[in-house]
Amino acid sequence: MIEDVEETGPTTVGPRRDNRWPGWVFGEGAEPDPRFSFANERTLLAGLRTSLALISGGVAINVVSVPIASRGQHVLTVELLALGGVFSLGSWVRWARAERAMRRGLPLPSFPFGAVLAVAIAICAVTVLGAL
Repeated sequence: MIEDVEETGPTTVGPRRDNRWPGWVFGEGAEPDPRFSFANERTLLAGLRTSLALISGGVAINVVSVPIASRGQHVLTVELLALGGVFSLGSWVRWARAERAMRRGLPLPSFPFGAVLAVAIAICAVTVLGAL
């Protein structure tokens, strides 16, 4: 016969003093529910995929012959490569701030990086239109 196990809900343990990196994220607070940490990690990975797509687009614009002026092609390549690098770093910072807030039991911090990405992509579009 299968015994019923009563679920007591998420538990937290005291502060962990281990070698996880970065220490300023993991060095204080209580362990959050793993589901929240995994969701935060999935958000980080989505940001990294977006960064990879931007970097790939920058490389493709540089390699493939496109019907825009050479200077515009180079400017667009640099914009996409820089945006991909900045967005990957920003995604990591967002992950770290959210993880730290969860560990401390604080509200999640706002991080309007989506708006920054939208404006940057609009600038890239203007660059393409100006280079035609």
